[in-house]
Amino acid sequence: MKVLLVGTGGVGESIAILARDRPWLERMVLSDRDLARAREVQGRLGGEGRFPVEAIDASVPGQIAALAKKYGVDLIMNAVDPVFNEAIFDTAFELGTRYMDMAMNSDCGVNLGRYQLGQANRWEERGLLALVGMGVEPGISDVFAAYAAKHLFDTIDEIGVRDGANLEVLGREFTPNFSIWTTIEECLDPPIVYERDRGLFETENFSEPEIFEFPEGIGPLECVNVEHEEVVLVPRCISCNRVTFKYGLGRRFIEVLKMLHMLGLDNPEKIDVKGVAVAPRDVVAACLPDPARLGSLMTGKTCAGTWVRGRKEGRLREVYLYQVADNTVTMRDFGVQAVVWQTAVGPVIAMELLAEGLWAGAGVLGPEAFDPDPFMERMAAYGAPYAIRESAA
Repeated sequence: MKVLLVGTGGVGESIAILARDRPWLERMVLSDRDLARAREVQGRLGGEGRFPVEAIDASVPGQIAALAKKYGVDLIMNAVDPVFNEAIFDTAFELGTRYMDMAMNSDCGVNLGRYQLGQANRWEERGLLALVGMGVEPGISDVFAAYAAKHLFDTIDEIGVRDGANLEVLGREFTPNFSIWTTIEECLDPPIVYERDRGLFETENFSEPEIFEFPEGIGPLECVNVEHEEVVLVPRCISCNRVTFKYGLGRRFIEVLKMLHMLGLDNPEKIDVKGVAVAPRDVVAACLPDPARLGSLMTGKTCAGTWVRGRKEGRLREVYLYQVADNTVTMRDFGVQAVVWQTAVGPVIAMELLAEGLWAGAGVLGPEAFDPDPFMERMAAYGAPYAIRESAA
């Protein structure tokens, strides 16, 4: 497989590291607006022939197309902020190239992913595949949902993605370990819930708090509703009565996000500041450290998982399928922090399955549309073993 990797931030770097020694990878083009950053990642990988470096502006379709044609790529891997999704997604369609991303473009609340999903018929008619939401959440969480539906349940009442961590950053009270742009959009857009009788509907921010017990020493965390792709994607393929996504943000984190919103610092639109046009959200991002460079300051674990409740052979059943990443381990084995590493595992396994023809299809599809077995069989080999916790129902 020949891949055009658009974006070499923390997750892009982790994708390249995980794919480096895989026999199915012929070439991965490292492209980024910051050429120095792409070269830094290349330096970690070695072998310039397999990992050439190129400058790119992900908002300019012509630049994306030129690089895809130059290297004859089989797949365009979108590893930049979802604000660039439409340009990259549409370019892949025009070129007749497979496309993959880790998050869908947000148009607020129930419209999450509307643009891409609205193009599904066009992609299907051309026999092209756009695999959307193939990160960790969404991504691995959707695969877990598909596995539960295939093997663990006859009927499903609720699928609830539950994300929590006990990560700490030395010397920092508030430091998102992921893109602040993505964090603000997910947490401050209206959350969405799916119910069979109502379809998709919005709830209030940080609604329906619950205490969820996370495994492997993370412990109990308060989780609240947050806007997320699984709520949109999972019901398209899996029969269930309800789908939710809840995040263990913590009171302090929520208070800071509310303050940013109250002050208008979450605004992505540029305003005039003494003759300079600047987006308040960009100022917030500039004041925070780069998540890709936090690994040496981080301690703790992060857990991504899918909680499912339903019936098997007439009996009530409740399980939690999950993957835990320990920052000490990911730094030791891969040289990257736990959150970006965990996000990168999903797309790299998916690339392997596409390269081997084990995952195939046409249209705009999420991970839940594919057979989960070959994916989960490979997780341990990528250093990301999963586990299943059975609860008394």
